[in-house]
Amino acid sequence: MANPVSETAQQAAANDRAATNHNRRSAVPRISVIIVSYNVKDFLQQTLLSLQQALRPFPHEIFVVDNASEDGSAELIRRQFPEVSLHESDSNLGFAKANNIALQQATGDYIVLINPDTIAQEDTFTELIAFLEKTPDAGMVSCKVLNPDGTLQLACRRSFPTPWVAVTRLTGLSRFWPKSKLFGKYNLTYLPEDEIAQVDAVSGSFMMLRKQTAEQIGPLDEDFFMYGEDLDWCLRVNEAGWKIYYVPSTQIIHFKGESSKSAPFDRMFDFNRAMALFVKKHFRQRYFFITYYLLILAIWARAAMSFIKSSLEKMLPLLIDATILQVSLAAAIFVKFGHLQFWHDYLPVNIVYSLAWLISLFVAGSYSHARYAAFRAALAIVAGFVFNSALTYFFKQYAFSRAVVLSASLFNLLLIAGWRFAFKLLRAFGVGRFQGTLGKTLLARRTLVVGDFSKGESILEKLKLRIGDGYDIIGLVSINPDDTNQQYNGWRVLADVDHIQEVIRRKNVQEVIFSTHRVPYDRVLRVISDGRSSQVNFKLIPSNLDVIIGKASIDRLSDIPLLEIDYKLAHRQHRLLKRVFDVAGAGLGLLLGAPFFLLLILINAFRFQKKTVALSDGRTASLYELARGGRLARLLWLLPVLTGRLSIVGRDLLASSDSGADRHWLKPGLTGLVQINRHRNLTEEEREKFQLFYLTNFNLMLDVEIILKTLLQQGKA
Repeated sequence: MANPVSETAQQAAANDRAATNHNRRSAVPRISVIIVSYNVKDFLQQTLLSLQQALRPFPHEIFVVDNASEDGSAELIRRQFPEVSLHESDSNLGFAKANNIALQQATGDYIVLINPDTIAQEDTFTELIAFLEKTPDAGMVSCKVLNPDGTLQLACRRSFPTPWVAVTRLTGLSRFWPKSKLFGKYNLTYLPEDEIAQVDAVSGSFMMLRKQTAEQIGPLDEDFFMYGEDLDWCLRVNEAGWKIYYVPSTQIIHFKGESSKSAPFDRMFDFNRAMALFVKKHFRQRYFFITYYLLILAIWARAAMSFIKSSLEKMLPLLIDATILQVSLAAAIFVKFGHLQFWHDYLPVNIVYSLAWLISLFVAGSYSHARYAAFRAALAIVAGFVFNSALTYFFKQYAFSRAVVLSASLFNLLLIAGWRFAFKLLRAFGVGRFQGTLGKTLLARRTLVVGDFSKGESILEKLKLRIGDGYDIIGLVSINPDDTNQQYNGWRVLADVDHIQEVIRRKNVQEVIFSTHRVPYDRVLRVISDGRSSQVNFKLIPSNLDVIIGKASIDRLSDIPLLEIDYKLAHRQHRLLKRVFDVAGAGLGLLLGAPFFLLLILINAFRFQKKTVALSDGRTASLYELARGGRLARLLWLLPVLTGRLSIVGRDLLASSDSGADRHWLKPGLTGLVQINRHRNLTEEEREKFQLFYLTNFNLMLDVEIILKTLLQQGKA
């Protein structure tokens, strides 16, 4: 039931904000902020929320030029930020042209160009205006720009790409000797990052300049579509007699590339085209023609190398699989005959069979959206085996040896699915750059949540009910020191925010989530900056948002409507697959564990204890285990799995669910999501959420993850 007092308070606060915004817009703007947006709604929302805090001391105006976004960005602005001046374009105009639309309307003393995937600190504009007021020759400034991991974004201060600077960049010399003034000029890596410096150029992700300077140098050059226009603008600032300064006394976070990451090849082409255009515009008349053409050649040579590298990275799974297919066939021939003399005889079958498997993998998505999905790859290998087996029966010219085909299929199944599983496992442990889904349940990332919990943090409730998002919340960090050791929603406050780095090191934390509804942005950025060497991912939950924003990722917290849920275990094929897995797993477990179990029986003098559990059909079952015996004490519990009364992975044995769906489709399990999360003191609602997640997301890899997680927990016990 809604609380009328709370609603009245919220309405009053909204009216106050509206009145404040009206007063600010009525005054002559001190600052005009311009944002060009393209399909980054969630990031844009966070940027505007941070700007509300940073611009609070000044009369201001904000312009958002939306380049035909399809993600509801314009609707968001109209609904939640009515004070923002919105211009909706019918097409993607590019960065320069879109900014120029707003520049024509800007009336502030200072103009700010800021990307829609940034977060400003509360003192950002206070610090920069103070610097501009005491530095009359400064026409443009920028602050320290951080990556989401706290490292400095090198492009926030740089030199013009003169021939020598370009050579050091294109040849990699600037990367090998970044602290050298001779080789490190491109990104000025030889300069201390915490000292004010006059620079040639700053990044278009954040540029602040006087209106007088903007009027003097003119609009951005619209020949540049997406890159290079900021560098061109900076050169014109210098040519007009103004200076550009890097001012690190304040900072922002830039998530970098969110608007363009969906089209990496276009981005690569646009960047190199922009660099060539910049060189042609500014250097053609300044340098000897041979130097100029060598510079152009070097730019496009680097573009070609980047394209080849990106293409090879995308083709890497295909190349690995093709190699494995050949290795598997060679191994199968060697196992069958003891030598490889018949390798050439298998050339026709090799070509046909390899194509069948590669096509199966392609159809399964192993070279696109599911390139590291081990289970999908395994199914594709099985499908390819069925097809190839049919060939041996219907086409005698391919029936060289069914034993070789079978052996090669087994090798392919193990190796092609195995390397994907191995990479995902390495990724879950923080090794390698491969993205995957493994670890969402098995190896969830050790996570801290930062907020002001004594005043209430509804986000804790949402995080507690999120399953499969990969967050293993080990504790809280509060901005209020008095909260230390207090309990909120079942989690303990481990420390205050000033001691967070110590907690990160002591607890081996992998993720830190900030609730920016309570935590000031300056505290957030300070923690991120201090933690740059800790290999921790920092993420934000914006005020009043249902998303978690991190480096190149958006995790949604909104629940899926129940009407849209499809129970996978309601489908016969999935239940059959689960049953086969149960029989195979229970049979293998009994076979391997029987000798050791018999020894334990003798040691424990046949001392058994009994447990009774409720089954899916309403009946009960008696389970026997040894009074002592560690992991093997419950080996006999695998017998009801073989008979189908229990499952290896299922609902909790210790508590029967009243949910008809659970009881009908999900048997009691020896382990399961509820069982491996019992240490969290789950509420009944949370237990039901776990059961629902399992029913809707079942696959054999999830069962394997849960079993491994169970074994890991027992190993730590």
